[in-house]
Amino acid sequence: MARIVQKFGGTSVANMDRIRNVACLVKKEVDAGNQVAVVLSAMSGVTNQLVAYCQDAAQLYDPCEYDAVVSTGEQVTVGLLAILLQSMGIPARSWAGWQVPIHTDDAHSRARIVNIETDQILSRMAAGEVSVVAGFQGIGPDGRVTTLGRGGSDTSAVALAAALDADRCDIYTDVDGVYTTDPRIVPKARKLPRVTYEEMLEMASLGAKVLQTRSVEMAMKYRVNLQVRSSFEDIPGTLVCDEEDIVEKEVVSGIAYSRDEAKVTLQGVKDHPGVAATIFGPLAENNINVDMIVQNVSEQGHTDLTFTLPRTDLPRALDVLEKIRTVAGYRNLTHSDTVVKVSIIGVGMRTHAGVAQKMFSTLAERGINILVISTSEIKVSVLIEEEYTELALRALHTAYGLDVH
Repeated sequence: MARIVQKFGGTSVANMDRIRNVACLVKKEVDAGNQVAVVLSAMSGVTNQLVAYCQDAAQLYDPCEYDAVVSTGEQVTVGLLAILLQSMGIPARSWAGWQVPIHTDDAHSRARIVNIETDQILSRMAAGEVSVVAGFQGIGPDGRVTTLGRGGSDTSAVALAAALDADRCDIYTDVDGVYTTDPRIVPKARKLPRVTYEEMLEMASLGAKVLQTRSVEMAMKYRVNLQVRSSFEDIPGTLVCDEEDIVEKEVVSGIAYSRDEAKVTLQGVKDHPGVAATIFGPLAENNINVDMIVQNVSEQGHTDLTFTLPRTDLPRALDVLEKIRTVAGYRNLTHSDTVVKVSIIGVGMRTHAGVAQKMFSTLAERGINILVISTSEIKVSVLIEEEYTELALRALHTAYGLDVH
């Protein structure tokens, strides 16, 4: 007997037929003799509609009431699935986040899980009952409902799996696994049977939409066996696991991209100690996350500073930078939101030379100019003009031998 957590996203529970399909997938695990807990998202599009209602009600709304509204979507799906399972003769019960309870901090709309009390669910599971838990939500220290931010149901599932000491956490979605890159852009992309936690974390943070970043962080921290599977096809998925569990490691295992990028260049910045803090401090205070940063060589006491940030934050960033123009002492500001970040990722980079050089030469051969470069131990990211996204992805995918044979 194994203890399994199954998580189903919005497309998997988009309508009653799909929820019936989910019930059959749950029944399959129950019939195999496993103890099962299920974590559900809201129906596809429902959370967006609930957010729109809040925005329509007031431009500056109370985050506590926002959470009270947007957390209702998951309560519908868990109740419906419990009813369907019961109709199939399977003991089942729905749980809202506060009923478990899943304790979070008080950062409404972006709360983080503090701990999960599992006594009730464990006793019910031991008695053969399926626990159907609302994802994306918990309860704050003030007793109010909280939500975990977009993609929070993935985090709920991994956190529950860790708390239950589950043997496996299966993330069911509308794709059948993790691919070397976006198969919609690169038809020769192939599914990875296994990928390391570190690679998946880089992929998630660099634009891959398969798993939410915080869920991968949690899986890596607690060593949760994570599997990405299709809700609609009964085929093997991708296992996210320790590096030691992968025998043959690719030098580059995947290529990710993110269109949610904007570039800002400050020209003629006075080059003296503390100038970077003067610029980036106010941006951080306004919750604007800066990513890639490049500073040119100083000439005659002045330098140029280029950095990237989320495209949606560009208007606020420009407003902040204008307010600190005199203090920061820059001469001119330019910006662009027609850029994309392309990244190559692989744990094999640690032991192979020339990986970045191949990326740069491949792009150069296609006439693609690199605007900004950043690196880490297992990834190289470049910023390019958005119009070259598809060409860059296909060329790099071939260059690193990732095309399906």
